[in-house]
Amino acid sequence: MPVEVTWWGHATCTLGDSGVRVLTDPLFVRRLGHLRRRGGALPPPSAAAADLVLVSHLHADHLHVPSLARLAAGTRVLVPRGALRALPALRRLTWLRFTEVVAGDEVAAGPLRVRAVPALHDGRRLPIGPRRSPALGYVVSGEARSYFAGDTGLFDTMAEAVGDIDVALLPVGGWGPHLGPGHLDAGRAVEALARLAPRSALPVHYGTYWPIGMDAVRPHEFHSPGAEFQRLAALRAPGVVVHRPAHGESVRLEVAR
Repeated sequence: MPVEVTWWGHATCTLGDSGVRVLTDPLFVRRLGHLRRRGGALPPPSAAAADLVLVSHLHADHLHVPSLARLAAGTRVLVPRGALRALPALRRLTWLRFTEVVAGDEVAAGPLRVRAVPALHDGRRLPIGPRRSPALGYVVSGEARSYFAGDTGLFDTMAEAVGDIDVALLPVGGWGPHLGPGHLDAGRAVEALARLAPRSALPVHYGTYWPIGMDAVRPHEFHSPGAEFQRLAALRAPGVVVHRPAHGESVRLEVAR
C-alpha cells in the first residue's frame, strides 16, 4: 500500500499511512505576527481533518492554538511535555485529546506506532520563560517508517536516535534570511539525509512565510532552499529519491518491504 504525503506549507504536512491521517504542526493562517504567507494558497478546510496530530515544539509557527482549534472533536494531539502548563490556551481546547510526550515515548494510533525522538532546537514558548519543553521529532511506523523532524539542527546521534526510516520530512529553511543554531539549511539537511539514508525525502519548512517586504529584497533566500536541497542531495545522497512538491501537492510513495 502506498504512503501519501501532502505538503500544506511550512512544517504542515498530512501523512497518510495504513488508512490513518497524521497531521504535523498545523498552521492554517495568512498572517502570524510579522510574517505573511507568501507561498501557496491557504490550506483548504479539509487539511484540518486528521486522526492524529503531531506538534514538534512550542514555537508559535509550530504550535498555533487557533489552527489547533479547527480540529474536530476527539482528535488526538501529541505535544511536548510541559506544553499544557506553558500554554493555558491549550487547556481551553477541551474537545481535543492531548498527550504530552518526551523523546523515547511510543504511542499507538490504530495500526500505527509513533515514537518521539529528540531534536536539537530551543523548544520553549518564546519569550516565556524559564519553563522549558523539549523540541521533538517523530517517527511514524506503519506501511512505512516516516520521520518528521520538526525543527532541528544536526546532532551527532541523529541517525541512532531516529533509526531505520523509509521517508524523511526535513526542514531546509526558515522564515528569515538568517538561520540561527538549532536549524537546518539545505546543506545541513543534506548532511542529515546522508546520515539517515531513507529511501525518499521531502524538503519542508521553506518558501511559505516571510517577514513583510523581505521577499522583495532577498527573494532567492525565500524560494531557493527546496531546489538547493534537491540539487545537493543528488550529489551527497544519490540513493535517496527527493520529491519537491508544491504547496498543497501530494506525493505517493511506494514502499517496498
